[in-house]
Amino acid sequence: MKRSKKSIIAMVSILIVGSTLMSACSSQNTAPPKSGAQLWGENCIRCHNAPSPSAFSDNQWETVAMHMKIRANLNSHETAEIVDFLQMAN
Repeated sequence: MKRSKKSIIAMVSILIVGSTLMSACSSQNTAPPKSGAQLWGENCIRCHNAPSPSAFSDNQWETVAMHMKIRANLNSHETAEIVDFLQMAN
């Protein structure tokens, strides 16, 4: 069977509109980034009592963070946010 040009154009138009709508909906499901305080609370307390921000100096927090980044499976951004929070609260 031969399809008419109008039905082919209609099907292509529907596919284009449908894919555009689907991509627009999926991009709105991103969560806002978490603060250093949130990341610290969620990750550090998971395994041990989290020390007070004043427990270590700024340099010591950087060393602790390098170690805990690996142990807690944190990415570089999360680690930097936690260190910034701890140094600001110190």
